[in-house]
Amino acid sequence: MEGDVPPDDAEAAVDDDGPGWFHRSRRPVFYRARDAWWFEPLVALMIIVVLLAGLFAYTQNWPPLYVVESSSMQHGTNDNVGLINTGDLVLAQQVPATSITPYVVGLVTGHSTYGEFGDVLLYHANGLIGPAPIVHRALLFMQHNPNGSFNIPDLAGLPCGHASDRVFLAATPSGCGTTGLRGNLSLYGIGWQAVTVNVTFADLGQHSGFLTMGDNNINPGTKTGEEDQPGLSGLVDPGWIVGVARGMVPWVGSVKLLLSGDASEVPSQSWQFLGISISALFVLGALIHYGLRAEGVEDDRRRALEEEEASSEPEKPSHWGGLGGWFSRSAHDGEDDEDGSEPSEDRLPPRTPKKPGRKLSEGGRPRPSVRRGDAHRGTSGRSRSTRRHKGDDDL
Repeated sequence: MEGDVPPDDAEAAVDDDGPGWFHRSRRPVFYRARDAWWFEPLVALMIIVVLLAGLFAYTQNWPPLYVVESSSMQHGTNDNVGLINTGDLVLAQQVPATSITPYVVGLVTGHSTYGEFGDVLLYHANGLIGPAPIVHRALLFMQHNPNGSFNIPDLAGLPCGHASDRVFLAATPSGCGTTGLRGNLSLYGIGWQAVTVNVTFADLGQHSGFLTMGDNNINPGTKTGEEDQPGLSGLVDPGWIVGVARGMVPWVGSVKLLLSGDASEVPSQSWQFLGISISALFVLGALIHYGLRAEGVEDDRRRALEEEEASSEPEKPSHWGGLGGWFSRSAHDGEDDEDGSEPSEDRLPPRTPKKPGRKLSEGGRPRPSVRRGDAHRGTSGRSRSTRRHKGDDDL
């Protein structure tokens, strides 16, 4: 009986057919991966993997990034954005040696990188792979001859000798020779400080390679540049080159230098820029996080409204069978029959309107209809009926 079930639990039982009074109504559960605790760490890991894969595809090097550990490429002591500073991460892209543009060639073609003409090389000094690679600019390429002399075709056509705008002076009678050179060579107006670089061929080794120098390697108190040969390495053989600097990530490598105790040459501005960058990344991440969370809350609210609207819609009766059809009787109808009471109107099936037509007799059969003709035929019919009845009387 209905009275045996408390009202609240009766409604819950009807809603989800759950057993017992303490059964809570069931609702659809929508699981979203972004609500799990591991979702955000997984997304961060996937972003790192995708970035590293993209950098490897671009540079064809592993690792693709290297930390600049000294100030030899800085233009001064301050951090200059867009130039190579201590603590920057530099991408080393593998390129053919013939695609490398030295400084003296960049003077003619206009090719420049990181504030100066020519390409910046990452190379292992004297081919030793153990130490970190050196990040310096290529000045020119020198071809070693079997007789110990050098050819420098990169200098061909440049102002030379005693000209006012000279670029080089070779140890030849005219000072402008570019083949079979011995002795020494002077380069003028090199780099952002327009220094002079003096090269002694005896210190270069007995092989071909690139003459290199750091942009900031200038002898204190002079206008003389200090090339890498022979202090750091012999001429840089193409096989020693890790790659050419093609892009960088500023300031991030300062953290690695700080942890290893080698951050003394990191410019103070680099730490400021790094702090601003990290703060901006945190703010961006928070905005993305709360944007996604707000979207999820809005989805939950919309779904709850849809469920509420669906539950508030009345159930439509089935007219052709089923438990709610016209030809079935509910449990309440059965109880009303047992009590002898009439079912209420809200439990009766809807009545179909009767079509206008012939009336029914008491037995439910249609009454016969009489066709009536015009006036003459009607009179004739009545006379026949009268004669018939008269005949009966006579009998």
